[in-house]
Amino acid sequence: MSGALDLSLLRRWPDVEAPGLVAADSADRLILDESASARATTGPGELTVIGDGYGGLTLGAADEGATGIRVHQDPLSGEAALAANAERLMPDARFASLPLDTALVAGARTVLLRLPRSLDALADIAATIAAAASPDVVVYAGGRIKHMSLAMNDVLRGAFERVDVTHARGKSRVLIARRPLADSLPEARAARIDGLEIRAFGGVFAGARVDIGTRLLLENLPAPTAGGTAEDPWIDFACGTGIVAATWATRHPAARVYASDQSAAAVASADATMRANGVSDRVEVVRDDLLSRRADASASLIALNPPFHSGASVSDRVAPRLFRDAARVLRPGGELWCVWNSALRYRSELERIVGPTRQIARDPKFTVTVSTRR
Repeated sequence: MSGALDLSLLRRWPDVEAPGLVAADSADRLILDESASARATTGPGELTVIGDGYGGLTLGAADEGATGIRVHQDPLSGEAALAANAERLMPDARFASLPLDTALVAGARTVLLRLPRSLDALADIAATIAAAASPDVVVYAGGRIKHMSLAMNDVLRGAFERVDVTHARGKSRVLIARRPLADSLPEARAARIDGLEIRAFGGVFAGARVDIGTRLLLENLPAPTAGGTAEDPWIDFACGTGIVAATWATRHPAARVYASDQSAAAVASADATMRANGVSDRVEVVRDDLLSRRADASASLIALNPPFHSGASVSDRVAPRLFRDAARVLRPGGELWCVWNSALRYRSELERIVGPTRQIARDPKFTVTVSTRR
């Protein structure tokens, strides 16, 4: 890199920060280096960045002169980290955060992409670029080799006529895609399971199916005795495709439900799921990091299937962060119904953060608990 910005100064905040969890890595640096010559001839507003973890690609490009950068990050925490890093290190950087749609890539001539781990997510991204970017667009798609597969090349070849592979460096590699094959924009994948319509865009957890943890939770959720009103909606926290929210709304035709996730793909999927089941008028779907839009002590019931990844890293600090905000939002006596991988042993954390916790169900892999807010 020729710029002066030191990517090691970037922070992950407000996402989880811990020893060994970095905000930028060798894949970000390799993408920037491989794309340097293309970016030198890319005009204002012609650069798009997709999947930037915490701002390394965006701010690295801005440091080397790019302006009018359009950015899409699936997790809301990534957007917040980019904004915080820019304010602290590059207050003059010019970028805009946008959804994954045509406005993000229209007329783009260079795209910097951190490869997602999901092939469906990559397919949706590639299709969007091919359908709306400039015909001479060049995509620099990179990642850590341990998270890459040959199938990623095949996905890109489905949307671009030419895909080249760079030499590896720092255990990272970049795929370079050119000559888009014009096609239609991606649509949500669809499935009907147990009478419920599920819709899923690429990258959302579990896709268009019911994962085994959520299934165990649904099998054991009781008929709620409190809440379900406009003032006190039942909350599907980290909702994914919105399966719990849609189930509550279809089982209880008068109920009001609030579904929240920080993932843009999850929120788009949950919106589509609610429409497919005819319950959009009673389920509010929002993109939020934690439950920041909800007032303290305002909910009687929250359901949660917590993630255990922070970006590509497994971390035991992710779920407790969600537990703390669920405890904040629950009324005294309110209940948090949670399903978790039994090996993670969350019960003591739930007892400490939320309140008295009892086991409701357990199978060979997952445990369902209910914690009552003290």
